[in-house]
Amino acid sequence: MTTQNNNTTTNPTPGIGAAPRGGRGPMGGPMGGGPMAMMRRGEKPRDFKGTLNKFVKYLGQYRLLILFIWLLAIASTVAMIVGPKILGNATTKLFAGVMAQIAGTGSVDFTYIGNILVETLMLYLVSALLSYGQGWIMSNVAMNLTYRFRKDIAEKINRMPLRYFDGTNHGEVLSRITNDVDTVSQTLNQSLTQIITSIATVIGVLVMMFTISWQMTLVAIATLPLSFGIIGVIVGKSQVFFKRQQDYLGHINGHVEEMYGGHVVMKAFNGEAKSVEQFDQINATLFDSAWKSQFLTGLLFPIMNFVGNLGYVAICILGGYLAVNGTITIGDIQAFIQYVRSFTQPISQIANISNVLQQTMAAAERVFQFLAEPEEIPDTTTPVHLETIEGRVDFKNVHFGYSPDKIIINDFSFYAEPGQKIAIVGPTGAGKTTMVKLLMRFYDVNSGAILVDGHDIKDFTRGDLRCMFGMVLQDTWLYNGSIMENIRYGRSSATDEEVIAAAKASRVDHFVHTLPEGYNLVLNEETTNISQGQMQLMTIARAFLSDPKILILDEATSSVDTHTEVLIQKAMETLMKGRTSFIIAHRLSTIRDADWILVMKDGDIVEQGKHAKLLAKKGFYADLYNSQFEGKEI
Repeated sequence: MTTQNNNTTTNPTPGIGAAPRGGRGPMGGPMGGGPMAMMRRGEKPRDFKGTLNKFVKYLGQYRLLILFIWLLAIASTVAMIVGPKILGNATTKLFAGVMAQIAGTGSVDFTYIGNILVETLMLYLVSALLSYGQGWIMSNVAMNLTYRFRKDIAEKINRMPLRYFDGTNHGEVLSRITNDVDTVSQTLNQSLTQIITSIATVIGVLVMMFTISWQMTLVAIATLPLSFGIIGVIVGKSQVFFKRQQDYLGHINGHVEEMYGGHVVMKAFNGEAKSVEQFDQINATLFDSAWKSQFLTGLLFPIMNFVGNLGYVAICILGGYLAVNGTITIGDIQAFIQYVRSFTQPISQIANISNVLQQTMAAAERVFQFLAEPEEIPDTTTPVHLETIEGRVDFKNVHFGYSPDKIIINDFSFYAEPGQKIAIVGPTGAGKTTMVKLLMRFYDVNSGAILVDGHDIKDFTRGDLRCMFGMVLQDTWLYNGSIMENIRYGRSSATDEEVIAAAKASRVDHFVHTLPEGYNLVLNEETTNISQGQMQLMTIARAFLSDPKILILDEATSSVDTHTEVLIQKAMETLMKGRTSFIIAHRLSTIRDADWILVMKDGDIVEQGKHAKLLAKKGFYADLYNSQFEGKEI
């Protein structure tokens, strides 16, 4: 092992941040979700116009389908609107026939009325079929868009630098691919056609109303300002309670999750009474906000119906007067009342859709912002491919900082010969993991170079580079699958025999045979059906299976019993034979035979050398080593 002096400052890795619609309206169009949806105003996007332009471009490949959907929606709406007018003719004919029969001058023409009823039924059937067709096509477009969004986000995640995830709440990233995409999908599926349906309904109904009687139409329109005024007052008052309800719903969920997650500690310190008291306080506020918001929401439609009924009374009186004067027929009055009932609903839907679009564009904006985030520096187009890997690693005049204005590693140089064990030691927060992240090229150095077998790691593709390394980390990661599948994660092409051989080499095979289903035992999501030590041995087996030339080991024996610790140490010793190994050591007694030790403190490599010489210097390493046996604080 040869070293060169260095002036190094490293910093700990930056912490990870803490991270009803449906139904159909009176004219057959989909409703916008009722009062609950109307009451909730979504978060507004910062750049509505810009996001809308991006969204329209994203929909570009579906433009012909969307145009066809809109044509179907318009045709369906027109067919539905014409129905009451035609049905009114049947009412007029029936009334005239009844009056003629009473006067003894004629009878009811049931053939004519029957033809009209058949014609109306056919119109409604055509409208329903067209509506079904546009809904089916729109669902297909929405699901395709959702698939593209999630595919683009998933691919983007794999191209993002680790720096982004170190500084971003993991839940925030997950929200992009779940909640935000779902919001966009639901709006596209339900609201896009509803926009054109509602607009066509308002225009069509208004035209039909004017063709029947302009006087009654003006009376109907006169009730709208009163309706909108009531909506505005109720929305303004209920919005405060809805916001408070959502806030305290989050508080109560957080409290329950926190108490459930730490229920053992809570019980150990007799915190039940305090927890229940805190829950009751939050729950009381939630109850107060919820019932007030629901009560105000519940007032909306009864009041709207009352205002609408006032309009109907005025229209009936005026219609009766006009009918007596012979200006309009009885059938026209019946058709007009149907149109009035169909006039206010789409207006409310349009108002609701404007709020939904705000929320949708806010969700789409977050998705587009994520897709526009800077990506990793692309891999070289002429990568190096090594036939054999020896495992020599060189750090040459490396400078690095998590931010460009704060360099924390300055001119650091050293090299490790193939097969050597390099230990990186230091107190918590000294920056030991930073060296590992540079080796694996999770971060790129600011200047200088890291070489593997004489080649700059930037000359390899990231995939090829990381295939050279095996990692056994302190935080074991196993997924919801069988033991066999979890070990095979190290090399997906491995046979069952190769997996079992790796398990035997890492002391896994013995404990697997004590399990009821052996290698076929499926680990649960929390991996609570095996012990912490067994989990660690499985990660060692996974590294054995990948057969890397360079190892990165983060000892994870602090939370296991002495017997399991010995097993893990033996497994790691077997794994390190013939491989260049970088060991992040927490228990210094385990790295006394390391070929070279790098001692870190507050981001600096303050000492380096072999164990005996470092102890003889009686410096920081000696103090650190002795503190583990004498209980000193460093």
